[in-house]
Formats: sequence, C-alpha cells, structure tokens
Amino acid sequence: MNKGLLFKLHMFTGLVSGVFIFIICLSGSLLVFHANYNHMLQPAVEVSDQPLLTLDSAYSSVKRNYPKAQISHGELPGSVNEPFVFNLYDSVYQSGSKTFPVFVHPQTGVTMGFVPNRLSFMNWLSVLHSSFHAGKKGEWLLGLMAGLFLLSLISGCILYRHSVFDTLLFRKPICRKGNLHQVIGTWALLFNLVMGITGFWMQRYVFKSSFYQSSDYKTILTPSPSLSYNFDSAYQRIREKYPDFTGRVVYFAQSSKGKTAVYGSNRFNSFIHSKKFADAVMLDSAGQIARTAFVNEIDADSRFDIINAQVHYGQFGGLPVKIIYGLFGMTGALLSITGFVLWFRRKKH
Repeated sequence: MNKGLLFKLHMFTGLVSGVFIFIICLSGSLLVFHANYNHMLQPAVEVSDQPLLTLDSAYSSVKRNYPKAQISHGELPGSVNEPFVFNLYDSVYQSGSKTFPVFVHPQTGVTMGFVPNRLSFMNWLSVLHSSFHAGKKGEWLLGLMAGLFLLSLISGCILYRHSVFDTLLFRKPICRKGNLHQVIGTWALLFNLVMGITGFWMQRYVFKSSFYQSSDYKTILTPSPSLSYNFDSAYQRIREKYPDFTGRVVYFAQSSKGKTAVYGSNRFNSFIHSKKFADAVMLDSAGQIARTAFVNEIDADSRFDIINAQVHYGQFGGLPVKIIYGLFGMTGALLSITGFVLWFRRKKH
C-alpha cells in the first residue's frame, strides 16, 4: 500500500475514534478493579464462636427484610470473615430496573444493610464503557470504534515497522516531536492489539441482523418465592457427585417450577477461567441435579468466548495482572491525546 495513503488511513481512523477510544481505555483501566472496589464496600464482619450460617437461613433473612424484592442471586462467603452478598431487584431502588447488594452476617443472619449509592459510580462507568450511555446505538458505536481502533493500530504498525527496535531500545529521544506517540504505540502495541481484537469480537453481535430486531419483552418484578427445598442439602449432593466443583454464586429460581443455577469452577480448570462463572450446575424445583454446564462440556465456540472475555477483562492472575492491565490500559488514552497533538501541529503548519 502507498505510504501516503497508509498514513492518511492511520490519521483518519485515529482522529475519528480518538475521543471514544480515550473514554473506553480510561474507563477500562478503572473497571479492571471493579471486583476489588466492590469487595471494599462490604461491611466488616465481627466473628464469633457461632457456626457458619446456611444459605437457606441467609435467604430467609433477606426475604423477611425485603418481602417485595426479587432476589436475583447470592454470593457464597469464602470464609467466616466475609458476609453473604445477595443482589436484589426492588422498586425502592431505581424503580426495580437495577440490582443492589444486601449483606448478611455469615453467622448471625443479621442483615447488614445495602450500599446502592456507593456503587453508582462503578455501575455508571461500566455502562459508559459498554455503550456510552446511549443504549443500542452506543453498543453499535462501540463495535465500530473498536474496528477503527484496530485499523489505526495495524496501519501504525506497518508505517513504523522499520523503527520498532530503535523505539523499544529508546534510541529515539522521547521528547522529540512525534517520538512520544511512537514510543507509547510501540511499547503497548501487543496489549492494545489484544484489547482491540477481544473487544471487537465481543461486540460482533452488533453487526448481525438480530441486533436490530425490536423486542416487546418487559421485565415483570415479582417477589421471589421461598426456597422449596433445602439448598445446603442439594449443594452437598453436588459436592459428592462433583468433588472438584466449588460453588461461588447462586442464581435463584423465580417460580416454584423454575431452575436454580449454581455457578463456580472445577479444580482442574485452567488459570484463565473464572473462579465464579466458569462452570454451572442446574438444580430442578426439587433440588435435584438437572444438568451441568462445565467448561470441558460446552462447545469450542463457547469456550473461546469465555476465554476471550477473561483476557479482555483481565480477570485472571490476581492483582498483579490487574495492575498491568490498569497501566497499559491507559496507553490507548495517551495515544489518542498524543495523536491529536501531532495532527493539530501538522495542521497548524
């Protein structure tokens, strides 16, 4: 391809997507710590000599305190120092359109309150990152910007391919005109390519005809029914049949004939898989095991989608990986700024 044409492609895609990429990268750098932030919001648990509460008792406690709420799901405590976390839909919060967390003491069953106001920033940031707060139009725009970001990265890589090693070895003065943009782009190229590819793959649904089909579906908020079986006994049966499986999150049935989903992970899973949602065991209305959906049982396309999402979100490898994601995630925003400055200087002269 002609170098001049390639440069124009690099400049055009960078300028058009610049503001959006700045927003996506900056918000993504913060959202990688979303789970850590949520954990910080949990109230401190005063441990006593009492035994750990059953999920059945904790669920009943929430039902008593929020009788009109729909209990979506609950997170099992990892230790006696952590509370049960139930996520509820209730008309008292956001007219029942969004969930809020309720914490239950793991020994006494006392409801320790909820913190929707403190969660609002991260939730707002999450919607900004995924749709720019513009609904389906924002989701489509996100897919388009991800594609343009990839074109910008690839064209830049081709343009400056002969100076890659000089840039990596800092043989070029960083403060010289244009070099800072090149240094950032080269050092963070692999990371940004991975983010661009995985992000675009996740948004591919916006380019399918089904995305544009209207839906009349409306969520009907109804109080959750009482558990029709002893969950702890059902979970014990799961552990006996699948000893490598550890449940983390339980999505409750919303009718007497509905199924309950227990999400978690198996000990033999790869490090890349989520500890909370890699595997699932479905329970029927009587608490019997209806079916499983383990990573090694699902089709290859679904497994790829799971790994793709894990890589994009940086939810593997613990805090060190998240710090790397947070730092390198900001390079996309810096490329938008330095690229705009270069364009402005070029236009001025």
